[in-house]
Amino acid sequence: MSKLATLIAQEINAHVRQVNAAITLLDGGSTVPFIARYRKEATEGLDDGQLRTLEQRLTYLRDLETRRETILKNIAEQDKLTPQLTAAINAAETKTRLEDLYLPFKTKRRTKGQIAIEAGLTPLAESLIANPQQHPLQLAKQFVTSDASFAAPEQALEGAKFILMEKASVDAELIAKVRNQLLAYATLESKENKKSATADSKFKDYFSHSEGISKVPSHRMLAMLRGKNEGELQIGLNADPEFTEKNATSYCEVIIAKHLGIQYQNKPADEWLKSVVHSSWKQKLLIQLETELIGKMKESAEVEAIKVFAANLTALLMASPAGPKVTLGLDPGLRTGSKIAVVDATGKLLDHTTIYPHVPQQQWQQSLSTLTTLCQRYSVELISIGNGTASRETDKLVAELIKAKPALKLQKIMVSEAGASVYSASELAANEFPQLDVSIRGAVSIARRLQDPLAELVKIDPKAIGVGQYQHDVNQSLLSKKLDIVIEDCVNKVGVDVNLASAALLSRVAGLNKTIAENIVNYRNDNGPFSKRNELKKVPRLGPKAFEQCAGFLRILNGKDPLDNSGVHPESYPVIKDITQQTGKNITEIIGNSELLKSLNPQDYTNAKFGLPTVLDILQELDKPGRDPRPEFKTATFKDGIEKITDLKPGMLLEGIISNVTNFGAFVDIGVHQDGLVHISALTNRFVKDPHEIVKAGQIVKVKVTEIDIARKRIALTMRLEDEVPIASHHTVANNKVRLKTSNKSAKQSPTKAQHNTADRNSGLSNSAFADAFANAKKR
Repeated sequence: MSKLATLIAQEINAHVRQVNAAITLLDGGSTVPFIARYRKEATEGLDDGQLRTLEQRLTYLRDLETRRETILKNIAEQDKLTPQLTAAINAAETKTRLEDLYLPFKTKRRTKGQIAIEAGLTPLAESLIANPQQHPLQLAKQFVTSDASFAAPEQALEGAKFILMEKASVDAELIAKVRNQLLAYATLESKENKKSATADSKFKDYFSHSEGISKVPSHRMLAMLRGKNEGELQIGLNADPEFTEKNATSYCEVIIAKHLGIQYQNKPADEWLKSVVHSSWKQKLLIQLETELIGKMKESAEVEAIKVFAANLTALLMASPAGPKVTLGLDPGLRTGSKIAVVDATGKLLDHTTIYPHVPQQQWQQSLSTLTTLCQRYSVELISIGNGTASRETDKLVAELIKAKPALKLQKIMVSEAGASVYSASELAANEFPQLDVSIRGAVSIARRLQDPLAELVKIDPKAIGVGQYQHDVNQSLLSKKLDIVIEDCVNKVGVDVNLASAALLSRVAGLNKTIAENIVNYRNDNGPFSKRNELKKVPRLGPKAFEQCAGFLRILNGKDPLDNSGVHPESYPVIKDITQQTGKNITEIIGNSELLKSLNPQDYTNAKFGLPTVLDILQELDKPGRDPRPEFKTATFKDGIEKITDLKPGMLLEGIISNVTNFGAFVDIGVHQDGLVHISALTNRFVKDPHEIVKAGQIVKVKVTEIDIARKRIALTMRLEDEVPIASHHTVANNKVRLKTSNKSAKQSPTKAQHNTADRNSGLSNSAFADAFANAKKR
């Protein structure tokens, strides 16, 4: 434990005692949100980010220790464990190093090298390495056997060669040297698979592509792997990209020869030894390291893609809620009509119907009448419009309603309907609305996600929300685990109203699971709303540990104790009692009384159980109890008359919503049913390494159109609004291509920054295979 704690402490920049305290809490069943919020004294203030890293590394290092013990035991059982090998295994800090050391001792299928060893050819191999002055064929005559496989000197030499190749392929030190050489200098190369690639392939920019393996960004790696999986690309490593001669000796062969102690000095065995080195490289080490390194690159790309997905999901879940207002949800459609669902301030369904304002029925006036009646009957305040098919046409309809009926004081907002169809067809939706048509359930979801995006989006598989980068190509288990962590952290940061929350939302609260969450809802249905937090202890299977973990994150509005609607944990209520006694004021007089709270000395309320961090948090909560950490609600306004891609013109200034952020830029919904791309180089005038530094999903931004490709449905945008876009000539418009002209001001970059941006630079749309591939990934 001490060794693990020391390693982790160094990695998260913390003290060993902090790490030990966190490990003890985690092993005791505490969750990361609970430890970060309510155990600051124990961990001395480790935040949730540090704790998540700690938890992840602890799992990895414990798995490493378990594997280390297994390897030591297996080698010991073979009577091959030496003090030196034991020391090397105990010093291994990664699974890769551990497995390298274990390679010679793994049970393997019977290889040509093993057959040669059994035939007694090891002395021949060792003799030629030790003394290359000997003539290989002459020496090999002494080792011919009655076995048909080694009955001739040439066959004996071949067997000796296989022995040395086998030895090289399991030599941990040699493997490490060659691996380091490849990591430093090798390139990943992709080329067209002429058997199946097509001329208009979305992978055509990778038909002749080469890039240092340590520099390939995740989106390009995943694009090439997808091209390979779809049979259009071939990919592999080039160990010596600087060599142009076809038969040039690889530098990796130089490393192998040096490691084996081979020097070529015109001795009789030189040619044979060269063939040993060459075969060891080409037939053994290259193959196994190419597989390993491409696999590692894939894993790294997946980790980065999952990180991007997590950041986007966090932004969406933490988007500002419109709040508890009566909302009409509109799921737009053409032939099948636009579905309507009205929900009250708590999200309860009040009414639903279908209108047909668009082609082919074109019941415009009847639709306006229906909307008016529903808005008047239920005092609707918000109209939430899904951004799918016919959304802009439906937006026009609602705009006409608002203009014609100003007394209704309506506000319309376009929301993403990604995942709404997934929710509407789910078991969860079927249980909630068994009698409703699937399409109406979608309208309910569209209404609710405006009221509270977090509460609604947790009901949907996050992979269906559409903010990932090659999400279907990455490790699905790792993706699900990471996204679950994101959801858990977001839910616990915001807090949950226990009397309104769905089982899906409650199950994400620290300490709760699906069964306990359902039990809470059932208890609430049978006994009415909870009036105080302690009543939760009556819920079946919600024991003391679960209560400890969840209580601080659950809120009870208008309950018997106003503290139950705050982030103050029930275990800390005695501190509040001390405050009321010393100030002579009751709790209602203290809550929200900033002047009084600022006058208090936090140290006066600390004791052996409650330290200064807890008291400071309590005073902050009392000042603004249950404060929502999400930003203030704002809406984007799409430009009138801009409803489809053909309405766009270069130079247009538009308002839009960031729908997705990737490593190469951000996609923006500008209301034309096709997201535009702001490349990383067009996000701002300064150098940007990660687009998440500048934008996040759900953010409202102003953009300028720089290029339109109608045939490919591609829109290039810039957030550098001072960039100049020349007026398109008739010829240019006809070809649907207009290029961005960068102003002198925006072009000022240092050489280093310019070089960095040039690697991926694509202010427009041409040569943007990554954008095409990602657009494809989003559709899937």
